[in-house]
Amino acid sequence: MRIDYLTLFPKMFEGVLNQSILKRAREKALLTTQTINFRDYANNKHHQVDDYPFGGGQGMVLKPEPIFNAMRDLDTNEQTRVILMTPQGRRFDQQCAESLAKAEHIVFICGHYEGYDERIRTHLVTDEISVGDFVLTGGELPAMVMTDAIVRLLPDVLGNQVSHEDDSFSSGLLEYPQYTRPRVFEGHTVPDVLLSGNHANIEKWRREQSLKRTLEKRPDLLESYPLTKEDKKIVDSHKRALKKD
Repeated sequence: MRIDYLTLFPKMFEGVLNQSILKRAREKALLTTQTINFRDYANNKHHQVDDYPFGGGQGMVLKPEPIFNAMRDLDTNEQTRVILMTPQGRRFDQQCAESLAKAEHIVFICGHYEGYDERIRTHLVTDEISVGDFVLTGGELPAMVMTDAIVRLLPDVLGNQVSHEDDSFSSGLLEYPQYTRPRVFEGHTVPDVLLSGNHANIEKWRREQSLKRTLEKRPDLLESYPLTKEDKKIVDSHKRALKKD
C-alpha cells in the first residue's frame, strides 16, 4: 500500500510512522508513505494557502490551487482513494478501515483552517471521513489514527495473520475478556473454563462474554448485528439479569 499525506505539518507524521506496527510495515516494504507540504505548491510569492471566504464569515478557507497542484504531482489513478478529513464526512469505523485496507493507494488531504474551498471536495475527493463528533485543529491526527487502523489489516503486517479478527468491532461485537499469567494475582483468579483445555467450551464462553460486554457497553451495536437464536437467548438472559441488578 502507498499512502500520501497532503499537509502543512509533515513533521507531525514522523513519530507515528517510525514506530511500532507502521514502522514494521514500512521495513517489510508492505507500506510506503510520503508527506507533501502543499504550501510548496502555492502559486503566490508569500506561499499563502488560505484566504477569506467569499460572502463573508468567520475564519479562513483553504485555497484550491495548492491542493490541485499537489495532486497533479502524485501518480494517481481511478482506484486511488482520496480522503478529505472533515466533520461532515461518514463516521470512521472498523468496516470503513477494512474497505480502505483493500486500496493500493490512499491520499489524505489534511486541512488546517475553517474549511475547504468546495471545489476541492467536489473535484478531487472520493471519500469524506470524520473520526468523531468533535473539533480538532487539523486533519493530521485523524489521518494518523486511520492509518494505524488500516495498515494493521494488511496481509503480513501483524505477526499472526488472524490477530485482528478477534479485535473489538472486527466481528461486529466487542472483544471478550483476556487473561494471561499469573493464574492468581492479588486474590483475583482466571476463569476456570480458560484453563480447562476444552476448546468448544472456551469458544462458547468467549462468545457469551462478547455478547454480554457489547450489551453492557455498546448496545447500539446489537441493533444491526445478525444474532442467532442462541445469541438472542444469551442477550435476553443478560438483559433480565441487568434489570435485577
